[in-house]
Amino acid sequence: MDFALPARPVRLQLLSGKAHYDEVVQPVAEAQRSVWIATANLKELMVEDPRLQPGRRRTRGRSAYRSVLEVFDELAARGVELRILHASLPSRPFRDELDKHPRLFKGGLQLRMCPRVHLKTVIVDGARMYLGSANWTGAGLGAKGEHRRNFELGVMTDDEAWIDEVQALYEHVWRGGACRECKLRQECEAPLG
Repeated sequence: MDFALPARPVRLQLLSGKAHYDEVVQPVAEAQRSVWIATANLKELMVEDPRLQPGRRRTRGRSAYRSVLEVFDELAARGVELRILHASLPSRPFRDELDKHPRLFKGGLQLRMCPRVHLKTVIVDGARMYLGSANWTGAGLGAKGEHRRNFELGVMTDDEAWIDEVQALYEHVWRGGACRECKLRQECEAPLG
């Protein structure tokens, strides 16, 4: 799927550093219908626990952070479609945490691995999209401390034409549209074509 959309005005928000966390990760928790993520690297991601923010009742002994997989589990319980397209095996901490959430590993979170995936996108409800350099990791998405996070850039948009094109490419890869002729087929756990 090679394409170049014609030049036209598109409303974009430029993100760097912790802005990735504020504008990409936090809206995922508010998804109503779907969250589609594409990333080369998939690691455990710790997110702020909104139940422990100032002004809210705190539970003694709880950390101010929790796994994003807990958030995904809550989304799956509400019927939100969750997909992650990734290039390599998820990190051991991600897999260990996933094992703690039966709803997710029984289909609430769909994972597909393709060694050629290098695009990074997060699409929430088919209405808001991140495109950029950040992988789905704490260092990439600004969840790490200021002097530990990666230098990343990305854009957010609600442009329907762009979202449609990216979702079409995502769906093509997700369904195995490139698998049959892929030269990396032997590296796939389960080629689709």
